[in-house]
Amino acid sequence: MSAQPDGPYGPLIPMPEPTPDALRAAVARIAPSRVPALTQHLFEATTNAQQTQSLAPLRAFIHSWAVFVAIERHPQRAARLRELERLVDAGNEDPTDAIAEIRHIRDAAEAETGL
Repeated sequence: MSAQPDGPYGPLIPMPEPTPDALRAAVARIAPSRVPALTQHLFEATTNAQQTQSLAPLRAFIHSWAVFVAIERHPQRAARLRELERLVDAGNEDPTDAIAEIRHIRDAAEAETGL
């Protein structure tokens, strides 16, 4: 089964630039309840980057939240992902097809990020 399209309206917002400020603004528009988690993750990534003298934690932050935004800016895709995750978590049936569709949704979102 493939991801459902968003109909004639397309995504809620354009894909933002892969910067902390642009991602925060996007999350504030499409999933405001997640802003505290993004802020905490950014704080941890910045602290870790300083301690390790590496940009890897900041790159991981950008990647993670860019994929989140790419998924959430398409409400039907986001809803389908949550439905599939619940199905897998419930463990009531063979998760093979659900896992494959989850992978497809995440791969498509990752491709949208351009990262």
